[in-house]
Amino acid sequence: MLFALLDSCFVTPPDQARVGWLRGVTYAHRGLHGAGSSGGVPENSPKGFALAIERGLGIECDVQRTADGQAVVFHDWELERLTGETGAVLDRRMDQLTKIALSGSTDLIPTLREFLTQVAGRVPVLIELKSRSDLRAAPLCLAVRRALEGYRGPVAVMSFDPRVSRWFARYSPHIVHGLVVTENGSRTLPARIKRRLAFWQAKPQFLAWDIRDLPSKFAAKQRKRGFPLLTWTVRSAELAARAADCADGPIAEGAGLGA
Repeated sequence: MLFALLDSCFVTPPDQARVGWLRGVTYAHRGLHGAGSSGGVPENSPKGFALAIERGLGIECDVQRTADGQAVVFHDWELERLTGETGAVLDRRMDQLTKIALSGSTDLIPTLREFLTQVAGRVPVLIELKSRSDLRAAPLCLAVRRALEGYRGPVAVMSFDPRVSRWFARYSPHIVHGLVVTENGSRTLPARIKRRLAFWQAKPQFLAWDIRDLPSKFAAKQRKRGFPLLTWTVRSAELAARAADCADGPIAEGAGLGA
């Protein structure tokens, strides 16, 4: 009862006219990538984004900051898994990164602005900002905001780091912002308090919840209050059914996307 009261004090439900588009959409996790019908397409690649657009899927992508303060679409902190290069993304300038091919493809690492130009408002977009506690969040938030200037399509930003959503709530409230949550298998009282504090700090307009932790009483309560609830990563038909029961939209890949 006390937590519910504090929730209402610290985090106001979003304007439904601004966040309603998040619901009822299936988002391709890092684009439509993988083997099979997508032919070995790398994650977060222009080809994977094109395939998602072709199927009318929303797109979830990951964004990191470059050494010169730009935003590029890339998931890992290090280059090794996804390219033939080594080292940290943060140590390279944008002009260096955008010359690097993604493994198994001729596609190059795209900038966030290039990705947005490719999508051009045709499908909804979720941008996950990759942040760490040992890094300042503001420079990446600024880079993303600059890339979003003039973009007219449905787009939202989100992060595990509550500082990111809080930054957008404070400095760019017109950009829909959310908090990504995992319970890490822990539903102890200290863990629940930590998640609550992150929610209050973030002041999000939507939540993206780990499918492994659904159903969740907390997530269900916030959904009832009007916060759209997305869920990740949906990788099977079984998880897709759970997402349909517990959330407003799956962030999915592989078998989780259906036929």
